[in-house]
Amino acid sequence: MSDAPPHAQLFRRIDLRLLPYLFVLYVVAYLDRVNVSFAAPGLVRTLGFSSSVFGLGAGMFFAGYVLCEVPSNLILRRVGARLWIARIMLSWGLVACSMAFVHASWSFYCLRFLLGVAEAGFLPGIIYTLTLWYPPARRARVVALFMAATSVAGLIGAPLSGLLLELDGALGLFGWQWMFVLEGLPAVLLGLSVLRLLPDGPGDAPWLSPAERAELAQALAQGPDDATPTSPGPDAHQALRPALAALARDPRVWLLSFAYFALCLGMYGLVMWMPTLLGELLGPSATPERVGLLAAVPYLGGAVGMVLVGRHSDRTGERRWHTAGPLFASSAGFLLSLWPGGAALLGLSGPWWSLCCFTLATIGVWGLLGPFWTLPTSFLTGTAAAAGVALVNSIGNTGGFVGPALVGIVRDATGSHVAGFAGIAAFMLLGGVAVLAATREKH
Repeated sequence: MSDAPPHAQLFRRIDLRLLPYLFVLYVVAYLDRVNVSFAAPGLVRTLGFSSSVFGLGAGMFFAGYVLCEVPSNLILRRVGARLWIARIMLSWGLVACSMAFVHASWSFYCLRFLLGVAEAGFLPGIIYTLTLWYPPARRARVVALFMAATSVAGLIGAPLSGLLLELDGALGLFGWQWMFVLEGLPAVLLGLSVLRLLPDGPGDAPWLSPAERAELAQALAQGPDDATPTSPGPDAHQALRPALAALARDPRVWLLSFAYFALCLGMYGLVMWMPTLLGELLGPSATPERVGLLAAVPYLGGAVGMVLVGRHSDRTGERRWHTAGPLFASSAGFLLSLWPGGAALLGLSGPWWSLCCFTLATIGVWGLLGPFWTLPTSFLTGTAAAAGVALVNSIGNTGGFVGPALVGIVRDATGSHVAGFAGIAAFMLLGGVAVLAATREKH
C-alpha cells in the first residue's frame, strides 16, 4: 500500500500548473511596489526630497491600495480571476512605468497612490483563487510558496535595481527613471498573458480531466483544517451587506486585521528604508550595486523562513504559534538592531550587525505569511470569505502606509530611525498577542 497522502498526484499536477506562474506574477507585483526604496537616494539627490516626503510617498501606495481593496476583490469574484487579474496587472504596469515622470513631491504622491489603486485586489484575489483549488489542510504550504515571491522579488530585485541605477545619465535619464521603466514593463506583458494562461477555476482548466475535476471536488468537500479555529461562520450570507455585517460582529476578524497591520508596519517600515540605512552604514564605500547585494541578504532569509515555517505548520497541523511566534521574532530583530553593544559583543563592524538583525526581522515577517492566511479562510466562506480576506488585507495594509511615513518623520525630527524602529517593534509584539487572542477558542 502506498504511503502517499490522499490526492497527492492530483495536487502535484495542480502545483506545477498554477504555482510557478502565480509566483512570477507576484514577484513582478512586489518588485514594482518596493523598488522605490532603491530609488530613495536618487530622489533625494535629484529632486531634493526630505525623509518625510519620501516616507509619505512610499506609504501613499497603501492609501490607494486600502481604499480599493475590498471592492476590487468583490469584482474579481463576480467577473472571474482571469479577466480581473489581467486588468490589475496591465494598469499597475503602466503606472509603474509612469513613476519615471516624477518631478515634484505632489507627482510622487499621486503616482504612488495610483499604483496602489491599480494593484488593489491582486493579493486577496490570488488567495481567494487558491481556496478554489486547495483544501484548508494544504493552504499554509501553498500560500507560503506563493508568497515567497515577495522575498524572492527582493532577492532578485535588490541587485537588479542596483545595476539599473548605474544607467544614470544614459540617454539623458536618471538611473531611477531607467529602473522604474524597465521594472514596470514586465507587468504589462504578463498582464496580457493572464488572459490566456490563468483559468477562473477548476471547471475552466483544460488541463484537468473530468475525473480529476471530480477528485478535486471531493478533496475540497472535506472538513476544515482542525488546527485552526472554526465556527459555523457566515456561510448563509450570500449577499454582500449581510456578509459584511457578520464580519463586523466577529472579533477574530478585527484581531487578525490588527496582527496583519503590525506585520505590514514592520515589513514596509523596514524594506522601504533598508537600502538607505545600509548605504549610511557603508559610508563612502556605498555604491548602488553593493547596497543592492547587501539588501538581498535579508530577503534570502525571508524566503527560507517562509517555506520552512509554512511546511512545518502543515506537517504539524499547528497554526497559532506558527503565526504569533514569527511576529515575536521579528519584533526582537527590530529591537536588537538598535542595540549597539550587539555588534561589539560579536566583533562585527560596519553594516554586518544591522544586516543580521534585519535578516531576523524579515525571517519573522515572511515566515508567518503562510500560516496567517489559513486563519481567516478557516472560518469564513463564500462572499464572506472574499470580503473577509480583502478586509483583513485592507486594514492590515494601512500599516504599509504608517511604517515608512513614521520612520521618515522620526528621521527628520530626531536625525535617527531609532524611535521609529522601537515603535514598530512594540506593535509587532502586540500583533503576536492579537493572534493568540484570535485563536484562543480551541486552545
